[in-house]
Amino acid sequence: MLNLKDLCSGLPLDPMPPNRGRDPSMPHAPVRTPILTPEEERLALRNSLRYFPPTHHNHLASEFAQELRQYGHIYMYRFCPPVHMRAYPIDQYPCRTPQAASIMLMIMNNLDPAVAQFPQELVTYGGNGQVFSNWAQFRLVMYYLSEMTEEQTLVMYSGHPAGLFPSLPSSPRAIITNGMVIPNYSSREQYEKMFALGVSMYGQMTAGSYCYIGPQGIVHGTMLTVLNAGRRYLGSDDLRGRVLVTSGLGGMSGAQAKAAVIAGCVGVIAEVDATPLRKRHEQGWLMEVTSDIEHCIRRIREAKRSKTPLSLGYHGNVVDLWERLLKEYEMTDELLVDLGSDQTSLHNPFSGGYYPVQLSFQQANQLMATDPAHFKTMVHESLCRQVAAINKLSEAGMFFWDYGNAFLLEAQRAGAAVQKEGGGATEFRYPSYVQHIMGDIFSLGFGPFRWVCTSGDSRDLALTDDIAATVLEEISANVTERVQQQYNDNIRWIREAGKHSMVVGSQARILYSDQKGRVCIALAINKAIADGRVSAPVVISRDHHDVSGTDSPFRETSNVYDGSAFCADMAVQNFVGDAFRGATWVSLHNGGGVGWGEVINGGFGLLLDGSEEAAKRASLMLNWDVSNGVARRCWSGNSNAYETIQRTMKEQRQLRVTMPFPVQDEHVLDRALQG
Repeated sequence: MLNLKDLCSGLPLDPMPPNRGRDPSMPHAPVRTPILTPEEERLALRNSLRYFPPTHHNHLASEFAQELRQYGHIYMYRFCPPVHMRAYPIDQYPCRTPQAASIMLMIMNNLDPAVAQFPQELVTYGGNGQVFSNWAQFRLVMYYLSEMTEEQTLVMYSGHPAGLFPSLPSSPRAIITNGMVIPNYSSREQYEKMFALGVSMYGQMTAGSYCYIGPQGIVHGTMLTVLNAGRRYLGSDDLRGRVLVTSGLGGMSGAQAKAAVIAGCVGVIAEVDATPLRKRHEQGWLMEVTSDIEHCIRRIREAKRSKTPLSLGYHGNVVDLWERLLKEYEMTDELLVDLGSDQTSLHNPFSGGYYPVQLSFQQANQLMATDPAHFKTMVHESLCRQVAAINKLSEAGMFFWDYGNAFLLEAQRAGAAVQKEGGGATEFRYPSYVQHIMGDIFSLGFGPFRWVCTSGDSRDLALTDDIAATVLEEISANVTERVQQQYNDNIRWIREAGKHSMVVGSQARILYSDQKGRVCIALAINKAIADGRVSAPVVISRDHHDVSGTDSPFRETSNVYDGSAFCADMAVQNFVGDAFRGATWVSLHNGGGVGWGEVINGGFGLLLDGSEEAAKRASLMLNWDVSNGVARRCWSGNSNAYETIQRTMKEQRQLRVTMPFPVQDEHVLDRALQG
């Protein structure tokens, strides 16, 4: 096994490591189908060889050509390092600056087999959320970071390290862009080709920005979603005996099982792939597993009657589950499901993100590689069947929502009955959880704030949990009634977080906080580092799915109704603003959540080291990182955002936001337009 010093020594060329190929003990990404012309195959091969001296081209060319034809991409398996991939304590990385070491730690966490979905294909989550495009890029990035000083910035083009460039100590240590394709060429088909050529990459959200923290990263938001769904649709946040049915136990969707139990309900999650099902069960995130649909129905009925919290993994297709639940209702008049959603990776429906009910898992993987057109037809047929069952159960009293994974968007494209009569361009028969369930929290400034204890010590995490809870309790004494529920939910969450065993990979935590909470938590943690109570620096970050980080008309900005839902100024401005206000690294991505070409999003990482400089950076950057999105939502006409930004301007005298004057008399418009 390699040590970290050897790992950071650059590309091993003399001698080259043996080509061990794919590790059969690991899960692997489905075969990609880029459909390249002979000239494009030559170009892909030529591009991959650029990383190596000509003396190695003859040896590597045939190997890379075989990977391209066999897997649809050149991953360079030969250079996958024989190292225990995980987040090591920050002081173990051979670096000149702790800022670089923090980036290395986060990268290795994203590729930890306990965390990553397809580690050898450098996919963290979502089926195609890449950290890098190939292993040569990983090796070079680790080398550059080990050599970096605080007057250099690493520039990343869609997984490719362009190099170290001179910069200021106040500049970010890394600038990352993923999938920044000219808009007219940002189609799904073009992406598959560009990725095969090695010139672009789908970084999802926190995969390509190195900020993923395992399924915990979404479990808190999922728990809040389930709680708020109960409040909105069932009239109660007591969910004992209530049943949630959904699908997916992968990188992000894997949070659903844990979130259901924390919320107190019965969560039934279908998953076609045995590997993530087994992983979540072994990690303790899933209580029971069955492949017998009749046993599944019996367990739902038992848990519902006993009001016992349960997470039950059904190894099978979710369409079969929906249709069986419908059959049970039609036979017995008993509706066994109260809440429903879906978290299959429908941003990537034809390359392993969605498995049609007509095929087994193995048959589907084969067909998507050998006959993509037929596979696409079967996906559409399966989506129509799924929606038909959901519609009938909804008519019987179940409440369904879209979880921002492009389920309703792809179902609409398949011809399923999801249209909303009189609805706008971003509205469907069922609501997005952003539109309805989460209570417009982004306009209140609340979103998924997170941190990573770089010591790797669970005691540091427990202490930072306590710091965060104490900060929120102090702030909550003076908040408006509108946001009191948000504070109460998050205080409850963080006080109980440690007992739910949610850490997978790095010692990380997430909670939903508003602008004041984020700043105060960051400053309190920074002070604890300075005092020596926290033993090592802490990385603060957030999900891109946040107040300002993402322009996504079918998710994060689905409740923006002034016509700007399809505009991406907010996310781009956020990326730029974070960069010059103190972030350690920043990223900007095309795609994430609902898919390539459907969203622009960005994120950041910021290292707290206990210094006054770190406190200044955190305060300046975090205030901007929230106010930007609240100001945009205010301008779009959102009353919650209007009140939030007004209050923020009173607290921050240097903040001056252009405020809208709403049209109060609609007759003014009528008279003007009637001439």
